[in-house]
This record gives sequence, structure tokens and C-alpha cells, in this order.
Amino acid sequence: MNYEIAKEPINVQSVIDKVVQRDAGAITTFIGTVREMTKGKKTLYLIYEAYEPMAIKKLEQIGTEIQERWKGSRVAITHRIGKLDITDIAVVIAVSTPHRNDSYEANRYAIERIKEIVPIWKKEHWEDGQEWIGNQLETVSYPTGKPEERDLNE
Repeated sequence: MNYEIAKEPINVQSVIDKVVQRDAGAITTFIGTVREMTKGKKTLYLIYEAYEPMAIKKLEQIGTEIQERWKGSRVAITHRIGKLDITDIAVVIAVSTPHRNDSYEANRYAIERIKEIVPIWKKEHWEDGQEWIGNQLETVSYPTGKPEERDLNE
């Protein structure tokens, strides 16, 4: 299965292996990890939850969108749920395409779409409290230079 919600640590190589193809000139991998400091607060750990059946459907939708937009692409996405400690891997996205630029663009598209449409939430546990995170918007610039607002929570 190319689209998964995992309860155990993610094997990065197994996600990459799902997109290997003879016509690919590039495989781009995004590995999202749990960081310790966020906006000046020290994170102790995160808890991710998901509405799993819908999350998998939405991951598949993202894969379909990528395959329609970047011809010849293959996509695999695995997102972990449960308690994750600092430096643990939360998400792995692998995209293969015939040309490297397409692979980079498609991979970036995948993580941004995950933040937009996939029902996965995180609870940040800090030294001085905890909070469910899900609607912090940041402005990011895309290669076109056009700033857009996206939900960049990890």
C-alpha cells in the first residue's frame, strides 16, 4: 500500500522502495521530524491522532492529484500517529518522476496538501503545558515568488 497511517516507527527505505521505477530520473524524499523548539517553547513530545479511513483516502487523493499533474510520477506517503519523541519521524513522502524538478515540486505539493486536507491532528506537550495544534498559518514563498498562506503544522 502506497498510502499508510502507521502506529510504529516508519521505515524510510520501505517508503522509497514503493516509488522506484525504471523511467524515474529522480526520487525526492521528505522526512518530517519532531523538533524540540517551536516558537520559543521547548517541546517534550507530540501525540498525533487521525481519522484513519478518511486520512488514507485523502492521502490517496493527493497521490492522484500528483500523478495527474506530474505525468509519470509515483507517490508513497506514510504518516505516523501516537506518541512521538523529539527527532522521531512523523511523515515520509517519496515521489519519483522522470525529471528532478518535477520530483521536487510534487513532493513539496504533497506536504502542503497533507496540511490542508488530511484529518491528522497533533497535541504538543511542552514543559509548561499542552495544546492541540491545527490552525497556525504561516506565509511561505513558492518558486514563483508568490506568497501564499498554508497550514504548516507538522
